[in-house]
Amino acid sequence: MKEKHVRGYVYSIQYHIVWCVKYRKKILKNGIESTLKTKLKQIALEHKFDILEMECDKDHVHLLIDCSPQHYIPNIIKALKGVSARYLFKEHPEMKEILWGGSIWNPSYYVSTVSDTTEEQIKRYIQSQKEM
Repeated sequence: MKEKHVRGYVYSIQYHIVWCVKYRKKILKNGIESTLKTKLKQIALEHKFDILEMECDKDHVHLLIDCSPQHYIPNIIKALKGVSARYLFKEHPEMKEILWGGSIWNPSYYVSTVSDTTEEQIKRYIQSQKEM
């Protein structure tokens, strides 16, 4: 983990975040997965946090993010899920046949903090999502 130095304080804040497709529908494949990953990177850039690791299986998303103390995790997740859902429906209207009601994502999510001792383990776990 790399500590960041800013005026007045030093920090290192990382989170492992996971969320699922509504009804665990296996839709994150081919062009949809690619579109999602591109959009998530753009959202991170706009909100000034870094995605250190990212992988999708067909029905869920794993991220390892690095952010500042000013970031509030529910707002990060709201941006990631909300903006990506609207964008995916726009870019892939065929998804509306599978996921009706205007929701792509299950409303819940998993989040945990990451320490120096768990960072590499979590990165490997995220990278292995396609293999499982």
